[in-house]
Amino acid sequence: MRRILCDTCALIWLSTGDAKLSRAARTAMRDAELLCFSSISIWEIARKVKAGELELPVAPTLFADMLERHYGMKELPLDNAVMLRASSLPEIHKDPADRFIIATAFLNDCVVATGDRRFSEYGVEVIV
Repeated sequence: MRRILCDTCALIWLSTGDAKLSRAARTAMRDAELLCFSSISIWEIARKVKAGELELPVAPTLFADMLERHYGMKELPLDNAVMLRASSLPEIHKDPADRFIIATAFLNDCVVATGDRRFSEYGVEVIV
């Protein structure tokens, strides 16, 4: 059993039933010791909804609560340790939110469920 941290896309795909979330990711998430999401993903999702780029089954203000209640997920907040770890990562990925997710995964010993294969270039274990 592993600890799984879902990146923003994996959270969206899970909540909307999108087939982009691989069978391997779904199985790993179902069998995870702990299923998590980063606070930064809620910010990214709220921005996408506000811009009209995303529709969710619930309002962004209720999304984190839905993840916790419906999927049993735990929120991993952004804190000083995450900020410092993210700032020390090599400049592979320019998206700061993804860098926060990768740093969170390292600090919490999580595998990342993602559609972004570049995450593995940081040395973090991924499930694509």
